Amino acid sequence: MRQGDLVVRNSYGGDVLFRVEALRSEYAILKGTDYRLLADSPLDDLSIVDDPESTPVVQKVRIKVNESWQRMQRDRQKQVSNSEQPGARPSAHQAPYFEVPGKVLHLDGDGNYLKKSMQLYNTMSVPAYGLHLHESQMANMLFRLLPQVRPDIVVITGHDGVLKLRSPNTMFSLGSYKNSQNFVNAVRVAREYEKSRDGLIVVAGACQSHFEALMDAGSNFASSPGRILIHALDPVYVAIKASYTPIRDTINLPEVIHGTISGIDGVGGIETLGRFRVGLPKSKATS
Repeated sequence: MRQGDLVVRNSYGGDVLFRVEALRSEYAILKGTDYRLLADSPLDDLSIVDDPESTPVVQKVRIKVNESWQRMQRDRQKQVSNSEQPGARPSAHQAPYFEVPGKVLHLDGDGNYLKKSMQLYNTMSVPAYGLHLHESQMANMLFRLLPQVRPDIVVITGHDGVLKLRSPNTMFSLGSYKNSQNFVNAVRVAREYEKSRDGLIVVAGACQSHFEALMDAGSNFASSPGRILIHALDPVYVAIKASYTPIRDTINLPEVIHGTISGIDGVGGIETLGRFRVGLPKSKATS
């Protein structure tokens, strides 16, 4: 077995596909390929996967991803269609308007996930600035980046997980999580920069993250209420929904939460105004 190999854990029934991040003498550090989970496992509990696309676990995830992607496209098409109705947009003698989706600043503890996230933002025409860095560095980096990028939406994500060797009855202790404290620290920096949850939308967390602590720190949306695995693109889905919800409307909570791949046990949030604007007139250079 080598670093970079794709593996599953036999004792968990091969429920998640991992990539070997690092090898130790008797165990491996693992990162989920589709789920934002950081784990470790004895080497003798791992099986190498040569053809991941043929495995049931990957096929099931792909179906959910496609459903979520199609939902995003339908929502956007519906928004465009509704905007074309008479009286739906500000106009000056029917002059063409321009659109300003909310800008996203995305910090990610996983380089592969960041690449996929940026591709999705680009496909959906959401302006986004992304940076890959360790979760422990996110708070300090946000302090520097927020005044420079001036985003409407901040995504703080990467890898997380509940520690296996935690003490009993410590589910609500931040010390029982691999990176929740780092995410909380970053959320606090974002909220110090902009106290209004409508002025700056914060989406935070990863697999099994401390949902309550992230919300208390100032997140608008966070994972994971049910301490379950969340898909790598769930935070991106929420950010895109926020980016295209008009500033006069609140983001439809049931719609955005149930629209994620992980569902209500994976992502929760509070009422929040969207960040999408329109303006007049449209530049002739882009007509």
